Amino acid sequence: MPGSGKSDDRRLGFKASQEVVVVAISVMLFVVFSVTLNNFLSQGNIIAILKNVSILGTLAVGMGLIVVGRGIDLTMVAVMVVGVAFSIWISSWGIDFTLAVICGAILVAVIGLFTGVMVAIAEVPPIFATLAIASSVYGSGRIVFASDVLYAPPDIAWLKFVGNGSVLGIPVSVVIFGAVAALMGLFLRKTRFGRLVYATGDNPNAARTTGLPTRPIIVTQYVISALIAFTAGIIMTGLVTGIDTRLYNSSLIYDVLLVVVLGGIGLSGGQGGVRNVIAGTILVGILTNGMTILNFSYTSQNLIKSVILLGALAIDAIINPRDEQTSQSGDI
Repeated sequence: MPGSGKSDDRRLGFKASQEVVVVAISVMLFVVFSVTLNNFLSQGNIIAILKNVSILGTLAVGMGLIVVGRGIDLTMVAVMVVGVAFSIWISSWGIDFTLAVICGAILVAVIGLFTGVMVAIAEVPPIFATLAIASSVYGSGRIVFASDVLYAPPDIAWLKFVGNGSVLGIPVSVVIFGAVAALMGLFLRKTRFGRLVYATGDNPNAARTTGLPTRPIIVTQYVISALIAFTAGIIMTGLVTGIDTRLYNSSLIYDVLLVVVLGGIGLSGGQGGVRNVIAGTILVGILTNGMTILNFSYTSQNLIKSVILLGALAIDAIINPRDEQTSQSGDI
């Protein structure tokens, strides 16, 4: 189509520029907070930032995979808390905790499979399918567990290592986040399946017409996203020795979306990657920590992040319109 190549080049150039801008803002905020806020540069606070970022970033890696494929996954927090709570719950029956975690992973994989089938086979729009499934998963978990907070057994050596251990001075939770991000980066860029994810997200109709297995690709994405969310839940359990199912009602899922969109992964699909997730995670992590030290109320923090998310969504809608005719009109 005339002008389509030029439009693609412009969008790619903007995404690269957005990533640079996000990194620059992160550096600027870090410097400003270091100078103006007491204890921001303290060892304890830096470690706290890193540990918090590891959970948010891990979730964002899974969300990034879905968004690259032109979808969205609002089940991630529900899957995270219910999957881990289920593992802790069955471990209370005397089942080995490691085996219980494996059972929890199987459960969330099944939930991810069901979500993928609803989106890919039943063709329910992702935002509605995942919103309904998230509510169902959380509600079912609350009925079964009958408790808001579940604590892991206190004598699990590997779980303690996840929460309090370090590798070369780097918290293990951050190492796990880095490993998940690195594996996802290789998965997206170096495997045939990753290339198919980009192709499906860039133009689903064209991908389907050319015979690409778009439905299995979408289903697999949601299974992987669920397992990544479960990994984030294990990190959280290691850090705080338990899981609070009420996190489902928090703004965490919107923070994850903020990381992805702010980092530069367009909701139109087929663009961006793990580097964008890392850039967005660092910025949101620093911003949230700074607001916490400044004693901003929870409501105020959510308001500020919501405004930023709205602005990022508006910019993304202009640069990456989901409707092809709208996109073409910008090149006339």
